[in-house]
Amino acid sequence: MKHLLKMSDLSPAELHHILDVAEELKAEQKAGTTPALLKGRSVALMFSKNSTRTRTSFEVGVYQLGGLGNYMNAATELQSGRGEPLKDTARVLGRYYDCVVWRTYRQSDLEEFAELAGVPVINGLTDYAHPCQVLADLMTIRERRGTLEGQKLCFIGDGCSMANSLIVGGLLAGMRVTCVCPEGYRPAADVLMFAHKYGEKFHLLTDPAEGVKDADVVVTAAWNTAPGTPESERRLRDFAGFQVTGRLMEGAKPDAMLLHCLPAHRGEEISAAVFEEHADEIFDEAENRLHVQKAVLAILLAGL
Repeated sequence: MKHLLKMSDLSPAELHHILDVAEELKAEQKAGTTPALLKGRSVALMFSKNSTRTRTSFEVGVYQLGGLGNYMNAATELQSGRGEPLKDTARVLGRYYDCVVWRTYRQSDLEEFAELAGVPVINGLTDYAHPCQVLADLMTIRERRGTLEGQKLCFIGDGCSMANSLIVGGLLAGMRVTCVCPEGYRPAADVLMFAHKYGEKFHLLTDPAEGVKDADVVVTAAWNTAPGTPESERRLRDFAGFQVTGRLMEGAKPDAMLLHCLPAHRGEEISAAVFEEHADEIFDEAENRLHVQKAVLAILLAGL
């Protein structure tokens, strides 16, 4: 594992190894014995988009492991925001830092950066993939269920970064995955080609009630990210009926988990009542961002 750019970079064994290391580091943190695995190492935290959980969990995680995490706003604080070529930024930061975390828009930019930086690069979210979030989701499911193998995961929402990464991650982990999206919001074509290899373990549907039937885990994410715009009004129409409500959850297993990557738009992709009913699971999921990211850093930089 040289980088973490998307879930399909991982083999099933590598995915489970990340989760194993994350659980070990979580236990060590709770015991107050976190090892200084990144002592003398520096990590660039480069963000072209707003962030709460990704930014803060990486900052705290690098600190807990004894390293230096340096946040930078790529749009306003770096010369890349004034037109410096991406390839120059990559080649400079790769000479200063031991690792770069980048939250940006285009997956192709992230992959170009990784080719040129000469150091490990971690995807902090692109429009295509959100691997760190999905690793935290899988960690949370495994903690609560004891296993990922054979569990049915149903994602309801926009077929963008979360859907793409959950489909690949869930299938790699041995889960059965159903993705429910409105027409016109399908996951990426290459992700669907990947999923096709898993046969009946994957289903792409347009009916949420059909998708959640007998689900062990239901996952949703915000799909209305630009309120007050024409795009927002269109999405409100297109996603009518896709809200995760108590009535919808009745179709899942009685003890089904509910996860949300946050931020949550209550009354849109999820009802306020369902969110609060599953808040413990959702905020365990948010906490686990810290632990899986520490695991990824420790594997990439300390050879765990």
